[in-house]
Amino acid sequence: MLLVVGLGNPGSEYADNRHNIGFMAVDAIQRAHGFSAFRKSKFHGELADGTIGGQKILLLKPTTYMNESGRAVQAAMTFYKVAPEDVLVFHDELDLVGGKVRVKRGGGHAGHNGLRSIHAHVGNAYARVRLGIGHPGDKDRVIGHVLKDFSKAEMVWVDKLVDAVGENFSRLAKGDEGGFMSKVAAAVAPPKEDKNKEEDT
Repeated sequence: MLLVVGLGNPGSEYADNRHNIGFMAVDAIQRAHGFSAFRKSKFHGELADGTIGGQKILLLKPTTYMNESGRAVQAAMTFYKVAPEDVLVFHDELDLVGGKVRVKRGGGHAGHNGLRSIHAHVGNAYARVRLGIGHPGDKDRVIGHVLKDFSKAEMVWVDKLVDAVGENFSRLAKGDEGGFMSKVAAAVAPPKEDKNKEEDT
C-alpha cells in the first residue's frame, strides 16, 4: 500500500494559493485514475482510495493546516500500518522554478513547515515530490509569495503540471521516478519545433 499525501491549507480562500499545489496534484491523481471521491476521515484529513497496477493507493489531504500536517500523516500511517518508505508527499518547492519537478527521498525539510511537521512525527525516510513554484527573490517576501494565488499566467503551466502528474502517476507508483520526471517535464515544456528544419523542407 502507498500513502500519497498532498500538502496545502484547507478552505476555499487557500484553494489557488501557491502553497496548495500539493492538494492540486493529488486532486489530479484522483481524477486521472478514477479513485473514490475524497471524504472526511478520522485522520485529520480527507481521504480517497483506488488501485493502480494491483497496488492499493491512499490519497490524503490533511485538514490540519500546513504546519500540523504530520499529525494527519502519522494517524493514517498508524491505522493502515504504512511504513515511512511507502509514503509519498507532494509539496510546493521555492528552490525550483515554476513547473519543475524533482523526486527526493530523505534529507532535510529546507524550512518547509509541512515537511518540518512530518519530519517531527514520522522521521525523514519518506519520499517527496517537489513541485517548483519559484522564489520571490527575497526571504522576507516568502510568506506572502506562498500564500498568494497563482497568477493567470502561472496557471497555464500549473494546469499542465498537475494534469501531467495525474496522467503519469502510475510510473511513480511503480518506482520509475526518472520516467515520471521526464514525462512531466515534457508535458510542461514540450520541445520547441526547429523552424530552420521546417524552412529546409
